[in-house]
Amino acid sequence: MTSAKLVWQSKLVLLAVLPFAGVNVLLEGRWWLAQSPVVAAWTIGLSALLGLTTWAVRAATLEAAATGAAITASLMFSTVSFPYAPWHTAIVPILAVSLLAFAATRAGRRKKERLGTAEARQGRRASQVAANLGLAALISLLPVQSWLVESGLVRSTLVPTPVFVLTLAALAEAAADTVSSEIGQVFGGQPRLITTLRPVATGRDGAVSLTGTFAGVLAAGIVADVGTWALRGDWTLFWVSCAGAVFGFFFDSLLGATLEEWGWLNNEAVNFLSTASAAGVALGLLCLR
Repeated sequence: MTSAKLVWQSKLVLLAVLPFAGVNVLLEGRWWLAQSPVVAAWTIGLSALLGLTTWAVRAATLEAAATGAAITASLMFSTVSFPYAPWHTAIVPILAVSLLAFAATRAGRRKKERLGTAEARQGRRASQVAANLGLAALISLLPVQSWLVESGLVRSTLVPTPVFVLTLAALAEAAADTVSSEIGQVFGGQPRLITTLRPVATGRDGAVSLTGTFAGVLAAGIVADVGTWALRGDWTLFWVSCAGAVFGFFFDSLLGATLEEWGWLNNEAVNFLSTASAAGVALGLLCLR
């Protein structure tokens, strides 16, 4: 009942992300088609291929796959650098997030079905994709990048695309959250509530386990590492994005144990806010440097 009452939050997350990502793809695609057709071709082609593959393996509904493709294309356009190579864009960390989430979700599926925590057979919904990846896409929009650099919050000399530090933190958090939850349910044993540390049922909002936590940290490190390589970044890009991601997935559990458990937020809202917290912590760490 609570989840049904809060469905407006899922719609709000989708509405906050998809129009901006879609418009950005159209504008950037048109510009790159005129300036460098190879960039436009690789971006649209790889994004569409990823979306179709995700739908074909039933990791997402058709609407969710299309949403993911739009977000991927937006992120790829926003992270173009020269000499150009498609694997030196956001497609690499997005692939890492997708593969980690797919593997973790499929792990121990029979046990999750018995517990009633398994993902739907048709895969993730569009609002779930927007909640996990949307904040990263919004941060990487050109007006946001320009404001962050011009305000002095992010130094333009940090990496070829400086705001990708925040974007990568959000992507790494999305992977960490999914992996920690899915792996913890299967291999984590008795979970404990993050706020009280008392034992709770598996699958409870805000429940954590040592195994799930370790898996989440590892997932965050993997995404941060491949993202650093893809963006030709340095050690700062890695550790700042990784630290932000780790904070974010603990924050996700805290929100789950409180606001989600109290019926104030649904899962999509929690996920979106958690990726935002990861980016926020990454920004704070950059300001302290």
